[in-house]
Amino acid sequence: MSETLKVVVDRPDVNVAVLRTDGYINNTGGEEIAKEAYALLGSGVNRLLLDLEKTKIVNSIGISILIEILEKLLDQGGKLAFCRLTPTIEKTFQIMGLAQYARIFSAPEPALAWLRGETE
Repeated sequence: MSETLKVVVDRPDVNVAVLRTDGYINNTGGEEIAKEAYALLGSGVNRLLLDLEKTKIVNSIGISILIEILEKLLDQGGKLAFCRLTPTIEKTFQIMGLAQYARIFSAPEPALAWLRGETE
């Protein structure tokens, strides 16, 4: 699979950013997400939502890059949430431990509320 990943960034408020992915999260796709995430971290954003509605596959390298992003966020006192995962990706994230340190939501709205500290 050589599908190129597209990442669209939305900034609903000053501390929160949404990264919407479209495509396969592999090494190049993961690097694209990391590039955007690290730029946001550098600009003061420490709460990220990855909306994977248009992503159907994440490989092991993609997961390892997501874990690196999560570690960097946690080191900076931030939070990471995922939403609209396929059942396979959600199960993979549970098995790989991502769900232990990041929250998984079915839709963006509750994820954004959690990231903003409006809900537990």
